[in-house]
Amino acid sequence: MGIPGFEPSFLVGIDMVRQAHGARLAALVGRRLTGFALARFAEDGDPYADCPVVLDFEGVQVEICHWKFDELSIGWDTISTSAAITGWEESGLTPEWSHRDERLEPFVGRKLRDVALLERRPEPARRDLAAATVTVEFVFGATSLRIANGMDENSIETGAAPPEYVRHRPVR
Repeated sequence: MGIPGFEPSFLVGIDMVRQAHGARLAALVGRRLTGFALARFAEDGDPYADCPVVLDFEGVQVEICHWKFDELSIGWDTISTSAAITGWEESGLTPEWSHRDERLEPFVGRKLRDVALLERRPEPARRDLAAATVTVEFVFGATSLRIANGMDENSIETGAAPPEYVRHRPVR
């Protein structure tokens, strides 16, 4: 992806994600979201949803990236969003970090009240490619922010979680 410092470690399944990152996610509770970064294309401002969503909680940076239909990488303090995203010169596209997004801006300055890992479990009779994917949910008071698997890219969701999600505490 051309992101300096980004070395994803993709995991599959709620148990693997919880074991690897549950304690650190839980430790974010009580911190304020002080910033964020998303990659966008300079040419048209469209999001480049394959790149990680970077959230800063008072100096602790969490970097969330979904890949394929079921893989999730969570990184910690590895990406410098002041560094250029490189390697795209031949494509004619220029991804760059943006610190503006109407979905994320309302959460900046708010204290994180809870964090959870959500596992998608659709109705048994319904075929769903997203079944068993893991979403990271950040709860700020009465509303929440989720970084979900958007079928091989990151999807940012806000508000109440859909009923097909099963909520898991990040630490057992």
